This record gives sequence, structure tokens and C-alpha cells, in this order.
Amino acid sequence: MTPASRALGRPAPRGAADPAPATAAPAVAQPGSRPPRTAEPPFRTDIQGLRGMSVSLVVLAHAGLPWIAGGYVGVDVFFVISGFLITSGLLHEADRTGTVSLRRFYARRALRILPLATLVLLATLAGCLLFASKIRHAEFTQDALASAAYVMNIDLAVTGTDYLRETQAPSPFQHYWSLSVEEQFYLLWPLLLLIAVKTARRPLLRALPLALLCAGSFLLAVRTTPGAPSWGYFGPHTRLWELGCGGLLAFCAGVLTRLPRLAAAACTWLGSAAVLASAVLYDDRTPFPGTHALLPVLGAVLVIGGGCHPTRSVPSRLLALRPAAWLGDVSYGWYLWHWPLLMIGPGALGREATPLLSLQLSALALLLAWLSLHLVEKPLRGLTPLRRRPLAAVFSGLGLSATVVCAALVAASFPPAISSGADAPDLRRTLATAQDPRARLTGLLSRSANGLPGNLSPALRDVKDHRSSVYRDDCHVDYAALRSPACLYGDRTAEPVVVLFGDSHAAQWFPALDALARHHGWRLVSLTKASCKTADLTTVNRGKPYTACDTWRENALRRIARLRPALVVTSSSEAGTAARPVDDPLRDWTAAYGRVFRRLDDGADRVVVLLDNPWPKGDAVECAARRPLRLRACGHGPRNAVRDPVRREATRLAGRRAGATVLDPAPWLCAGGGAGRCPVVVGDTFVYRDESHVAESYAEALAPVLEEELALHPRPAP
Repeated sequence: MTPASRALGRPAPRGAADPAPATAAPAVAQPGSRPPRTAEPPFRTDIQGLRGMSVSLVVLAHAGLPWIAGGYVGVDVFFVISGFLITSGLLHEADRTGTVSLRRFYARRALRILPLATLVLLATLAGCLLFASKIRHAEFTQDALASAAYVMNIDLAVTGTDYLRETQAPSPFQHYWSLSVEEQFYLLWPLLLLIAVKTARRPLLRALPLALLCAGSFLLAVRTTPGAPSWGYFGPHTRLWELGCGGLLAFCAGVLTRLPRLAAAACTWLGSAAVLASAVLYDDRTPFPGTHALLPVLGAVLVIGGGCHPTRSVPSRLLALRPAAWLGDVSYGWYLWHWPLLMIGPGALGREATPLLSLQLSALALLLAWLSLHLVEKPLRGLTPLRRRPLAAVFSGLGLSATVVCAALVAASFPPAISSGADAPDLRRTLATAQDPRARLTGLLSRSANGLPGNLSPALRDVKDHRSSVYRDDCHVDYAALRSPACLYGDRTAEPVVVLFGDSHAAQWFPALDALARHHGWRLVSLTKASCKTADLTTVNRGKPYTACDTWRENALRRIARLRPALVVTSSSEAGTAARPVDDPLRDWTAAYGRVFRRLDDGADRVVVLLDNPWPKGDAVECAARRPLRLRACGHGPRNAVRDPVRREATRLAGRRAGATVLDPAPWLCAGGGAGRCPVVVGDTFVYRDESHVAESYAEALAPVLEEELALHPRPAP
């Protein structure tokens, strides 16, 4: 799951930081001159141009333009800009008054940020109610609450660690994570600066707390990103250093005015090139932020620092051109509006999301941003009563956030209905009491209804969240794990040992095996790892060789050999890319599976290889929510339901050559003994939980069928 976080068009473009008008950019002072005594410094139009360039990179990346896949680096540029402008304003106030007014600071933030943020939140919530996925209604209202409370980044960091949600479409509220990071930073930094102003006179000493915070945050970002990418991307502790770099630059602004003109121009050229290079060279496979964030962050620092020279250089004048500066003026609104339009717009229009449609929706967002600037931002920002009464402005901002909270709570109380038809037979009970479960299942598959049954169990909204013990106990280990915990089920002291081994497409059969283990008195050991193929061949995960899988697989095979199990059931998904090119896919994958199957056969009394299950047409649960009375549109025929015919045949050949029993689950999911259509509902039970995995409740209902299959297939002769 690349992190969902990375997911803003995905997991999957990443999101951008808030290009909000943090504060006015300071005018450049002449060397040796006293700071200006104005209430608020005027804008630096070159910074507005940098903001416009950065938001354009973000929007184009989210629109799906392949040549700018790294446009998410706008997050770093915006953070640097915000840190520089906010700190410059605070330092100017400290120089003018000898202190920093927290009350006035938060009043300014409330007037600048909250009115438009609230409007877009309410509009997005309404769009979700009308056009977005009905089964994600509770999630969307929770996201609205998290956004209004400015903890969206924390929510995304937590849910981003959920392996089963990795392929889920991003939330229309996901872009509020960047505003959350900023506001969390500004709860801390003004207070630290106030203490520094009161206790230290030298600028170096005043900057020291921020410098220490930046160093610690950068080290945390480097350490966190590889092992916990969601926390690395969304965590405030891993992003603080980017805002802090802008703040430290503000302390140096006076010194930077004395740079030679050619050096200042070179800094601006080099910084612009660094930002653009990172947008072009980076993509979703780039481990980010980590050390890779240095390129856009330092680029932004160079652009802003070079522009501090009293005489503008050519690159600074280019950034200050009216079109670029105009984009900077509307950047906050453009950022806020474009993402919900990209997420909700295609569904509302009944069209597939394409780069062309995304560009059209982004252009509409730009129009909304211009209207918002003149109808919402400027009028409310200039209200004299609120500007003169900071506490009134702060409470007004809190009132706006409370409005979103109330709207989300009301919406959560009235979930949209999903249509359904007549009741259907209880699948689990029907198969458990059938004389011939396989034949009974075949009949139910051929008579599957075209509409959701009225007694669907569990309800469609709960299918994705219905998790077996192997997930609740963290026995299906994540990408970084090198070993599995004990994970014993069934009769934990029994002598017959049964092992479940593979990736998530093996773990999906755990409910059936667990039921059989409890019924027959087996000791069941679960050894499964996210996206880790049973084939002895290194695959790609998150853009690099999945060596953690290779280590885990070797450790698991050694553990199985020590257990001497009576039965090993193994399976893995047909999806996945080899880290190195293969000359003959069928031959190489057959050999890779065969090496593992032979080792299993050497250490176990019996090995059963389950081929990958047929796949539905996209996310079956989302499809059923959109078409609850036209479910046949959500299922494939058997030919299209096979993910990779070559990998499937390689698994079959390797299993047979190793002396294992090879079972094809297609007849358990598709009509006509596996030759007909593969429905998404059988009886009262939903078949899939997403775009590829069998639902927990369906797997559990199939326990009698699996029991029959195991009994009907004795160990083949060597």
C-alpha cells in the first residue's frame, strides 16, 4: 500500500502541502538598513510565482500526466514557503514590538485558512453523500471530522498501515493532511519562538530550538520512511524539518541580501532546476520523503534565498511574471478544490477517470479557486471587526470548524440505503448440512441472483472489515517482517500439524482451514506474508527487490521442516513482477515454484497447492454498492477472471511434478464447474472483499467443500 498516503490519485499519486497564503512575504531590506516598521510586510511576487509553479506540478501529477509523476514534491516546496513566510512575519513582529502575540497569530491563521477550508469541506461532504461510494459513507464522515479537527494526517498514517486497504481509492478529503501538518507545526513553533524572544537576544540563539527540531525531524524521516512509509509520509514528526528549513531561512534573510548578484541568480536557477528535476525524476516508487525530500526542499530554499537580493535576477523576475504570480494568488483554492473534483467528478458524470477528464476537472477547480478568492477569501480576510478583535476571529474560526463537525455527525447518522432484493438461502448452513456440498454449491452458483439479497450476511458495508483471527492477531505479517510469530490455531496441543503457507491469497482460506482444524482436532500453523509469493524468485515491492520476502520464505520453510506437518496447504496470488527479467516466463516460474514445493514435500506428509482464485471485475464490493440490482456487471467470465494464465500453468505444473495435490478453486466460485460466470454473491454471502481476495465469510462457508476436496484427492504416487 504504497501508503494510501502516497495515494492522492492512488497509492496512486501522493498529496501536496497546503499552498495557503500563510503570511505576506517580507520585502527585501537594503544591507545595513533597519527593518521596515510596517504592520505587515508586502508580498514578494517571486515567492507567489514559486507557489504557482508548485501547485501546478501537484495538480498535473494528480491529473495523471506520466511525465510529471513526481509532482507531489510540491508538498515540500509549500512547506518551505510556509515556514519562511510565517517565521518572517513573526520575526518582524518581534523586532517591532519586542514580543510575539499568539492571540493575533492564530487570529490571522483563522481568517486566512478556515473560511475556504470550511466551504470546501462542506461541499466535499455533500458530493460524497450524492455521488461517492455508499459503503464508504462512514469512512468519509470520519475523514470530514478528522479534517475539521486538523488530524487528517494522523488518521491517514494509521489507516495506511492496513494492508487490506492499500488498493482502496483515496478519500476525497485526503488532501487535508497537509493543512493538518502545518497547523500542528504552528501549534508548536510560535510558542517556542516567543520563549526564545523573551530569553535570548541573539538571532543565533533564537534559531537554535528550531535548528534542533529540524535535525531531529530529518533523522526521524530518514529512519521511518523505509519501514513505516505511511508514518514517514504523513507523520508530523517527519515533516516538521521541511517547514523548519523555511523558518531557518527567515533568520538568514538579512545576510542573504548581501549575496553577490550573480550568486543570488545562480541560487535561483539551481533551486528551480532542483524542484523541476525532482518532479520529473521521482515517481510512486521513490521512497519518500526520507533523503529524497532533500532535493525539492533545498531547491525551494535556494529559490527563496536567491530572491532575497535587493536587485531581482532574471529567474526571480520570471517567477514574478503575472501568470505565475496569479496562479500563486489562487493556489490555495486550486489545491483545495481540485482533489475532491478528481475523486468525485468521474463518478458523478458516469465516466471513467482519464487524464483528459482530470485536466478538465482541474480547470474547473481553477475557476472555482478564482471565484473563491474574490467571493470568500478576500472579503472575509478583510473584515475590520475580526481583524481588530483577535479573540473574535479565533472563536469565529472555531465556529466554522464546529459547523463541519456538526454536518459530519448528522451525515453519519443517516447512511444512504443500498437497494436489495429477496432473501436468499443461508450459504453456510446449506453447505454444512448438504450430503454433497460440492454439488450443492454448483447449483447455488448457477442460480446466483442479479441483485443483493435482503438477508446478505454480513451486510455489504461490513464485508471489507470482516477479518479473521489471522489478521486480528497480526499473524499475516507485513512487508518488513522477516519471521512470523507462533500463530497457532485449532487444537494447539494436537499432534497432527497442518500449515497454511503463502501470501494473502493463502491467508484468505484461513477461515475454512480454521473451521476444519477445530472440527478434526488439528494444530493449525499460519505462515503468511503480504505479497510474498511461494515461488523461489525475487519479486518487486514498492519499486525495489522484495528481499524481505525471500528471507521470510526461507525462515518459514525451515520452520515447516522442523514441524514435520501432516499437511501443508499453500497458495499465492498470480500478480507480481519479477525483480529481474525472465527469458521464458513459464519455464522460470515453474522452476521457482518447483523448488519450494519439493522442499515442502520433503518435510510434510502431504502438500496441497491451491491455484489462485478467479478475480472479479475490479473492486467487487464497490461495484455492488453502485449496482446493487445489476450484480452480473461486477463478475467476470472464467477466462477473464484468470489473473495470469502463464503463472497459473506454472503453479499447476510445478505442483504436479513435486508430487503435490493441485486444487483449482474456480469451481467453488464460478458456475458450470468453473466454466461459467463467476458471481459476486452466492446465496446470502458475498464472494469477494475487494478486487482479488475471497471474502472471509465466503471462505468459511466453503469449509465443507474444502474438506470434501481434500478427502477426494489422495496423495499421488511418486
